[in-house]
Amino acid sequence: MAFYTDSQRQLQDQFEATRLADALEATIVETELNVLHIGFIETRDFFFLSTVTAEGEPTVSYKGGDVGTVKVIDNQTLAFPAYDGNGMFLSMGNIADTAKIGLLFIDFETPHRVRVQATADFRADDELLADYPGAIGIVRAHVDRVFLNCARYIHKHTRVETSKYVPDDDGEQPYPAWKRIDGLQDHLLPQDQGRAESEGGVITEDEYAHKLLAGES
Repeated sequence: MAFYTDSQRQLQDQFEATRLADALEATIVETELNVLHIGFIETRDFFFLSTVTAEGEPTVSYKGGDVGTVKVIDNQTLAFPAYDGNGMFLSMGNIADTAKIGLLFIDFETPHRVRVQATADFRADDELLADYPGAIGIVRAHVDRVFLNCARYIHKHTRVETSKYVPDDDGEQPYPAWKRIDGLQDHLLPQDQGRAESEGGVITEDEYAHKLLAGES
């Protein structure tokens, strides 16, 4: 499968970048993970995941966890957990539809980044679930392309702390504020029914919006 699409090629021609694009593909684009990719990926505790629906509608999600949240199974296979979310299953549903994903691993402090294009599947009974307390399933991704990416436009940020919502060794995590929104109470999953009262009480959508603006989840 060609790395560049016809439209990308047309733009490369238009802006006289074809020779450069070819040189970059030959220099940095690989079909297997090398030691530099692996070392970087294994030290990340978050990444951005892009997926696409069967109709071609894209979405991008932030995925966070502990350091090493993405496991390198071998030089062509990555695996990562799916944790409790909002019940929409956008990313996992898209994986079921098209299997094509993009992963962006980024270090805002150095800065540095690695991009991966892969073909994936989601399993709720994967044997790796035991390695991720609190996970509801595992995504295994076959690497199609991987490459280092120039970091010159990455704004530098300082790391403050790990999210308190990353599940602990028992798979436990704090109860999120969005599950306390009044209009959602009758629609929550069975294990969350009735918990809002004991977790600070029911709140309105406006109250939830103010919590988000204040940095509370």
